[in-house]
Amino acid sequence: MTATLTPLFNRDCLVNSKVVPQERLGELKDSTPLLADPIALRKQLQQDGYLYLKGIVKPQHIEAARQEVFARLAEMGELKEPAHEGIFSGVSHRDQRVSSRGEFWQSVSEGPHLRHLTHGEDMHRVMDLIMGEKSRPHDYLFLRAGVQGRSTGLHYDYPFFTRAHDQVYTVWMPIGNVPVEQGPLAIVEGSKKFKDLIDPMNGFDVALDKSRKATLSQDALSLATERNTRLLSRNFEIGDIVVFGMYTLHGAFQNHCPLQKVRLSCDVRWQPAALDVDARYFGKNPGGTTGAGYGELQGAKPLTDDWHVR
Repeated sequence: MTATLTPLFNRDCLVNSKVVPQERLGELKDSTPLLADPIALRKQLQQDGYLYLKGIVKPQHIEAARQEVFARLAEMGELKEPAHEGIFSGVSHRDQRVSSRGEFWQSVSEGPHLRHLTHGEDMHRVMDLIMGEKSRPHDYLFLRAGVQGRSTGLHYDYPFFTRAHDQVYTVWMPIGNVPVEQGPLAIVEGSKKFKDLIDPMNGFDVALDKSRKATLSQDALSLATERNTRLLSRNFEIGDIVVFGMYTLHGAFQNHCPLQKVRLSCDVRWQPAALDVDARYFGKNPGGTTGAGYGELQGAKPLTDDWHVR
C-alpha cells in the first residue's frame, strides 16, 4: 500500500490552478520565541532567509486598517456590503469615480489607520531588534488586494530595492486572517542558496534594464519539484508578519476562496536608518520603482482587472 501524507493545511494550495502536492509544502518556521534572544533571531534570519513572527502588531490596529481599506474599495463598488467582510462584488466603478488610478491608490495606501499599522511603534520596535540598530521604513507602501484567481509569480526582491545597497528587508503582513485558500505568501525553502539564480542577478535593476524580467518564467510548483524543495507558507492570523531579505525567492499562492474573499496584505521595506536611501521610495510623493508613483502598482488597477504577475 502507498502511504498517504496527512494534509499539512486544511485547504489546498494552488499554483496556476494546480494543487501543490503535500510533499512540496511546508510550514514557515515560527521564530517568535527568539525575540527574547536577538542574536539567535538574526542568526535564524541569516540561515533561513526569513523570519515568521506572531503577535507583532495589535489586533485592533489591524482591524482598523482593514476596515479603512475595504471601505474605500466598497466606495468603488468592488466589495459587497458589509464591506468589512471583504467579499468581491465582481464589478468596479473605480475608473468612473476617480480621475487618476495612481492618486486614488496613494490615498488608500496613506490612510492613517493603515500607516499606523505598517509604520507604527510595534513595527519599529521589532525591526530595530532584528537589525540590531535603528531602522527606517520606506514611505512607499505596496498594498495588495487579491481576488479569486490572482497569484504572484516567483521573484527575488533584489532587482527592485537595492539601488543604494542590499541591506533592505521586506515585511509581508496579512491585514486580517489569510488562510492558504486566499493565496498568501509562499517562500521557496533554501532559495537563499540558489547561486545559479542569485549570481546573475547581481547589478540587475529592473527599472534600468527593461530587457529582463524580475519574475521567473518557471512557476513555483515546477521549480520546487525540479529542485526537490518545498513551498513554505501558513494559515496566517491577525498579528503575523514575515520578514525576509533581498535574496529569498517568494511569490503568492493562487486565491481560490469559494466565498470570493479578497486577500488583503501589504509589503513594506525596511533598512538601517544610518544607510543611504533610494529616493524612489521616500518622500511625500515617491516615484516608486519606475517613477510612475502609485499608479505603477497592481493595486491601482480595479479589482475586476485580470493579472497574474507581480
